[in-house]
Amino acid sequence: MGYNNLLSEKEAGIAYITINRPLKLNALNSETIRELNRALSEANEDSDIQVIILTGSGEKAFVAGADISEFADFDVEEGKRLAAEGQELLFNFVENLSTPVIAAVNGFALGGGLELAMSCHFRVASENARMGLPEVSLGVIPGYGGTQRLTQLVGKGRALEMIMTAAMINAQQALDCGLVNHVLPQEELLDFCEGLAHKIMKNSPVAIAAAIKAVNANHDKSVNGFQVEIEQFGHCFGTEDFAEGTSAFLEKRKADFPGK
Repeated sequence: MGYNNLLSEKEAGIAYITINRPLKLNALNSETIRELNRALSEANEDSDIQVIILTGSGEKAFVAGADISEFADFDVEEGKRLAAEGQELLFNFVENLSTPVIAAVNGFALGGGLELAMSCHFRVASENARMGLPEVSLGVIPGYGGTQRLTQLVGKGRALEMIMTAAMINAQQALDCGLVNHVLPQEELLDFCEGLAHKIMKNSPVAIAAAIKAVNANHDKSVNGFQVEIEQFGHCFGTEDFAEGTSAFLEKRKADFPGK
């Protein structure tokens, strides 16, 4: 079954998922959120896919925000449900995928768009990218994890300044504060992300999935992150990837990980 708002393809172990609503600057609506959940699920369950690159169509926007027309007349309970369902279907879902997701931020990433980029495992931006959480200018706050993830990435003071001023920052400012990992010219963005993907793909998929769980546990106050690390570390010892990786090291050859 195809998608109305996405382009999805895979090549050489990489899944490319592109949000494709150019007339709306790729703004997120409920249908797009559901489609992203399905496309990401399919990529995560495909044993041939080792990395996912998520981007927006065109050169203007990654995702320019949420589609405000969908919820402008919501009441209190509908607002709570909108945030809870969105976090479960997409934003928390992305963060906890076992397949690494790279956000290729190719333009505006505002509101829900920045929240989506922040839920990915890391971000690479084009030089024309602009990022911000403008929700307070509409009388609301970020509801898709923005208050939490922005604070984790840039610190409390910077996060509160960005949220309370509703101001955008440019790609260099995002790089300086740790919101993105790299900044590239627009025409080099996807090639650079592919290069990162190939570096990731040289390593054990099982170990990478374990690392994602352990790092995410650092931000979950309900669990002991050190204990999660111990458990995931120990789990690796029972995998075929560990047997292959250690054998390859001792035999001074390149590892060929089975991903099991």
